[in-house]
Amino acid sequence: MFDMARRTTAPPPEDFEERIVDIDVSSEMRTSFLEYAYSVIYQRALPDARDGLKPVQRRILYSMAEMGLRPDRGHVKSSRVVGDVMGKLHPHGDSAIYDALVRLAQPFSMRLPLVDGHGNFGSPDDLPAAMRYTEARLAPAAMLMVESIDEDTVDFKPNYDGQETEPVVMPSAFPNLLVNGTSGIAVGMATNMAPHNLVEIVAAARHLIKKPDATLDDLMEFVPGPDLPTGGTIIGLQGVRDAYESGRGTFRMRAKCTIEQITPRRKGIIVTELPYNVGPERVVTKIKELVTSKKLQGIADLKDLTDRHKGLRLVIEIKNGFIPEAVLEELYRLTPMEESFGINNVALVDGEPRTLGLRELLQVYVDHRVEVVRRRSEFRRRKREERLHLVDGLIVALLNIDEVIQVIRSSDDSAQARTRLMDVFDLTEIQAAYILDTPLRRLTRYDKLELDAEKETLTGEIAKLTEILSSEAKLRQVVSGELADVAKKYGTPRRTVLLDAAGVSRTAVVELQVADDPCLALLSSTGLLARTADATPLPGEGERSAHDVLVSAVRTSVRGEVGVVTSLGRLIRVQVVDLPTLPATGAPPSLSGGHPVSEYVSLQPDERVVGLGSLDPDGPGLALGTQQGVVKRVVPDYPANRDDFEVITLKDGDTVVGAVELESESHDLVFISSDAQLLRYPASLVRPQGRPAGGMAGIRLDGGSRVIWFGAVDPERPAVVVTVAGSSTALPGTQVGGGKMSDYAEFPAKGRATGGVRAQRFLKGEDELLLAWAGPAPAKAVSSVGKPVPLPDELGRRDGSGIRLTHTIGAVGGALAAGPGPGRPASDARPAEEEDE
Repeated sequence: MFDMARRTTAPPPEDFEERIVDIDVSSEMRTSFLEYAYSVIYQRALPDARDGLKPVQRRILYSMAEMGLRPDRGHVKSSRVVGDVMGKLHPHGDSAIYDALVRLAQPFSMRLPLVDGHGNFGSPDDLPAAMRYTEARLAPAAMLMVESIDEDTVDFKPNYDGQETEPVVMPSAFPNLLVNGTSGIAVGMATNMAPHNLVEIVAAARHLIKKPDATLDDLMEFVPGPDLPTGGTIIGLQGVRDAYESGRGTFRMRAKCTIEQITPRRKGIIVTELPYNVGPERVVTKIKELVTSKKLQGIADLKDLTDRHKGLRLVIEIKNGFIPEAVLEELYRLTPMEESFGINNVALVDGEPRTLGLRELLQVYVDHRVEVVRRRSEFRRRKREERLHLVDGLIVALLNIDEVIQVIRSSDDSAQARTRLMDVFDLTEIQAAYILDTPLRRLTRYDKLELDAEKETLTGEIAKLTEILSSEAKLRQVVSGELADVAKKYGTPRRTVLLDAAGVSRTAVVELQVADDPCLALLSSTGLLARTADATPLPGEGERSAHDVLVSAVRTSVRGEVGVVTSLGRLIRVQVVDLPTLPATGAPPSLSGGHPVSEYVSLQPDERVVGLGSLDPDGPGLALGTQQGVVKRVVPDYPANRDDFEVITLKDGDTVVGAVELESESHDLVFISSDAQLLRYPASLVRPQGRPAGGMAGIRLDGGSRVIWFGAVDPERPAVVVTVAGSSTALPGTQVGGGKMSDYAEFPAKGRATGGVRAQRFLKGEDELLLAWAGPAPAKAVSSVGKPVPLPDELGRRDGSGIRLTHTIGAVGGALAAGPGPGRPASDARPAEEEDE
C-alpha cells in the first residue's frame, strides 16, 4: 500500500523566484469576454460590407480558386475543400466550414449561388449529406468575386500561423451583400439581410455612380424591395422603406397560392412558392397539427407533390361548404405560409460594425469597387510599362545586333557583358540582363516586326490606363460599365411579388363556411346532380336549357342533406354542399352544370337511381311506387348514424320505379302501367308506414302488365300526361313509337288498388307503353343523350291513339319536376357521347 508519509517534494532551484500576480476577477472576466466578443464579431458572425462575405466564406472561395476548382473543371469532394480551408486558413472545425460551403451552394438560400454543388446539399427542411458524399466547385458567379485578385487589387494578410497569406477582402465584381443577403448572430448584435435582384441592385449602384448625391427615393425607383430566392409575395412595403432608410425594418412574406378546381367536385389551394427559409414539410406538419387539434377547419386532404421537375407543389383540398379564400386567409394566419422577416443591416465598415441603409450599403460597395479598379489599373499599367521597357531594350539590341554580339563575345563573364551593354548602348540593368537571357533565335527580322507591334499595343494600353487613372469620372465610368456587363450576363427576372399592405384585405372574423341558404337539389334525365344558388323556382319553358330535363327537385338548404332513392329500395345520403352550384337565374340543369350521380353513390350492377327525397323529419316523407303496383308512404324517421338504409321491403322480383317527395297530402299519387292504364288518387288514401314495411296495394294490374311510371301531381295546377306506345318485341331504343299528350284533368280519380282508366289506344303493331309521364305543364321531351325532341300537340281525348314521333324520346319533364319523371330512370340513360338515331 502506498505510504503517503514517505512522499516528498523536491525543493525549487536556487535561482527560482516565485511570483504570484493578484488579478481582479471581474476585470479578468470583462477582458476575456471582450476578447471573445471581438473574435465572434470580426472573425465569425458579421460580413464585410464591401464583399458581403464572412471570413469563413471568403476563405472557402479563395481556397477553391487557389485549388483551380473553376466552373470549367470537374467537381471534387467537399471534404477535400473543407480540409484545405481548415488546414491553411480556418482552424475552427470542419463542421463550421462545411455548413458555410453548403449555404453558398443552396439556390433556395442564395439569390446568386457562389458554389456549384453536386449531390445532396439539403433543402429548407432537411440537412445536407455528409461532406464525404457531396462534391463542389466554384459557380460562374464566384469567379466575379475572385476576379483580378492576383492583380494587387486587394490587400493580403498572414494566416493564423504566418505560413500562408489570405485576402483581407475580395475584389467582388458585383454587390454580393445586397444580392445574396446574409444572417449571423454575434455577441450583443446580429445581422439579417434580405437577398435582392442583381439587375435592380446593379441599376441602383450605377445610378449612384452617375449621381453621387442621389436620394433614397431615387434609388428605390431601381430597388423597390427584396427579391427572395424562393419567390413568394412580400407584403408591407413601409417596413422595407424603413429598412432602406435606417437599416432596420420588418415585412411579411406570403406563399404564392392559387385556387383551382382539382377534382370535378372539389376546389383546392395550390401552393407553388413558400416564404424565404420555409420548407414544405414544415408547412405540412403545421397544417396537420392544426387540423388534428380542430383549430383549422375546411381541409379535406393535403398532398405534397413536390419534385425536381415541377418544383414545389402543395395541394390542399378544401371541403365542400367552405370558402377557399377564407381557408387560405386562415392558413396565412396560423401556418408558416406567412412569416415576418426582420431586416437588420449590420456589417463591418472599416473594421467596425455599423447599421447601414440601402444608400450606405451601395456607397460602401461603390467606393470599394472604385478602389479595386484603380489598383487593378495601376497594376496593369505598371506591368505594361515594365514590359515596354524590356521591349525597348530588345529593339535596341536588334538594331545593333552585330555590335551586341561583339560586346558579349569580348566580355570575360556575364557580369562584364551586362555592364558593357549598359555603357555602350545606354541600357538599364534590367534591359541588359533580359537581352543576355534572350535566345539568339528570337533576334531575327521577323521578331523585330513583332516587337514593334507589341510596343505600339503597349503604348496604347498604357495611355488608356493612364487616362483612366488620371480622371475620376473615367474610373467611375469603367466601374459602371463592368457592373452593366455583369447584370447582363448573370441577371434573372424578379421572383418575388411586392404588395403594399394597404392592398391586402383581412377581416377580423373570417367566415369559413358557405352560408346555409335555401336551395333546390336537382336530378336531371341524363343522371346529373346539382343544386341551385337559391330557392327560386326554376325558370319557365322558354328560359330553360335545351340539353335535358329535370326528373326530381327537392327543396333543401346548402348545408343540408338529401336522399338518393334507388330501384332496390335504398336511400343514400348525399351532402347538398357537395353538389355543383348552377347559376341563380336561367339555371340550366344541363350536361354542363351537374356532376354524374355515380360520383356520389355506389350502385350495384342491377341498381339505378329513381329519384331524390328530402330527409326533413317534419315533412310528409317519401312516396314510393314499385313495378308490381305496390305503393308506400315512408314515415320520415330516418336513422341519423347511417348513410345507407332501406326505405321499403320489396318482394322477390319487384323494384322501385318511382320515388317522390310529397309536398302535400292533397296531391295525387299516379300510376301508369305498361298496358296503358292510369290510376290516380289522393295521397291521403295511403297510410304512412315505417321503413321496414313492404307498402300496400297501389294499382291492380292485369296479367303480364307492370308499372312503368309512378309519381305525384298537384291537381290544382295545370298538368299533362305524355305516353309513348310501341311493340314489346322490339329492341329497347330501336323504335320511335307513337306519342300522345293529354290533359291530366281528363283522367278521373279512382280509389286505391283499382285498375284505373285507359291512357292511350294502341294501334296496329303497338301492344304496350314504352314511356309515360304526368306532371305540370308545359312538358318537354329530350332524347337519351339530352337533345330536345318535339312532342305532339295536346289532344282532348284521354283514350285516343298516338301520333308517329320523329325521334325516340328518352325522358320527359315539366316546368318544375317534383318526381322521378321519365319512363326510363335517370341513371339508366345512355352515355352522353352516344348519338341518337
